[in-house]
Amino acid sequence: MTDMGALRKAVTAWAAGGPGGPAHDLADRLLVHTAVLLEGPSDVAAVDAMAARHGRDLAAEGVCVLPMGGAMSVGRFAGLLGPSGLDLRLVGLCDEREQDFYARALKRADASPQSLFVCAADLEDELIRALGVGTVTELVEAEGESRRLQAFLQQPAQQGRAAQQQLRRFLGTKAGRKIRYGRVLVEALDPARTPAPLAGLFAAL
Repeated sequence: MTDMGALRKAVTAWAAGGPGGPAHDLADRLLVHTAVLLEGPSDVAAVDAMAARHGRDLAAEGVCVLPMGGAMSVGRFAGLLGPSGLDLRLVGLCDEREQDFYARALKRADASPQSLFVCAADLEDELIRALGVGTVTELVEAEGESRRLQAFLQQPAQQGRAAQQQLRRFLGTKAGRKIRYGRVLVEALDPARTPAPLAGLFAAL
C-alpha cells in the first residue's frame, strides 16, 4: 500500500507538470496494469472499503485507485495513464453530470467506454438510497454526530428538502466527513444491495 501511495503521488505530480519518470518506474516495479480514475478521496475511501469487504487487495492485484482532485482533471490523467503514457487499462467512476466529459476523455485516451460506471448524483447518493434514510441516520448517530445532524436539519435551507437530499448535503458540510462516511456507508451495505455503479466497477477489476 505504501508503494501504491507513492505511485499515486508520482502520477499526481506528473499531472501537475512534473516529470513522468518516477511514475513510470513505480508502475513497472509494482506491475500495475489498471488505473481506477476517481474524482476525490471520498470515492477512494468507499472503493477501498468495498475491496476490504470482498477480501481483495487491489494494490497486490496491480490496480491503482487514483483520486484526481476533481472531475475536470480526467482528460489530463487519462492521457498520462492510457496508451500514450503508462499504457494502463483505464476504469472510471463518475457522477451523471460528468458522464459526457469522462466519456470524451476516455475516448481520446483510446480507453473502452464500457469501463465507465456512472452514479445518478454521486456515490454518496447511491449509497444512501441503497441503505435507506433510516439506516444512514442510525449510522450518523453511531458515529456520534446525532446533535450535529439535528442542528443541520433545523437550518432554513433544509426545510422542504427530501430526507435523502438532506443527508447527502450533511455528508458534504464538513471537511473530511465525506471521506469518513465513504467507508462507514460501504461497511454497512448488504452485499445484495450494492449500488450498480460500484458493483459494476468491481466486476470490471
